[in-house]
Amino acid sequence: MAEPFPPVADVLPHRGAMVLLSRILEHSDKHTVCAVDIRAEAPFVEPAGTVPAWIGLEYMAQCVAAHAGLRARSRGEPVRAGFLIGSRRIDVRTTGFRVGQTLTVVATHTWGEQEAAAFACKLLDGDSGTILVEGNLSVFQPRTLDRLLDGAPE
Repeated sequence: MAEPFPPVADVLPHRGAMVLLSRILEHSDKHTVCAVDIRAEAPFVEPAGTVPAWIGLEYMAQCVAAHAGLRARSRGEPVRAGFLIGSRRIDVRTTGFRVGQTLTVVATHTWGEQEAAAFACKLLDGDSGTILVEGNLSVFQPRTLDRLLDGAPE
């Protein structure tokens, strides 16, 4: 029996329509797998009924955020905001995602344990398993946002 996971919105700092992931499928200390159901009312759907491929970076970043949120919850800590600070070797093999399509998003932790980390990510077609987008994301999750704001101009 699959382990029940909390709703995605409970492990992301995002709110409302900006929660782009549909559900969590798998999670371990090293990786998280999520699903995205492309619906007509979803953000970023263009009039032709497709979501541009570059939004795949946000799907992958949110899967990384879900990974961090699940790990925080397992330690009894609150979900914290994080930042995508870079991407490398992004290979986009599609022009977009169509309404009605389900995507599988995989984020695998490859480096870092404190505030900075790197993840190898893949975005696959949920039916065929074809890789649509893949690459490496670098993220930064400060212990507190106050630390970033100290000394910022008012």
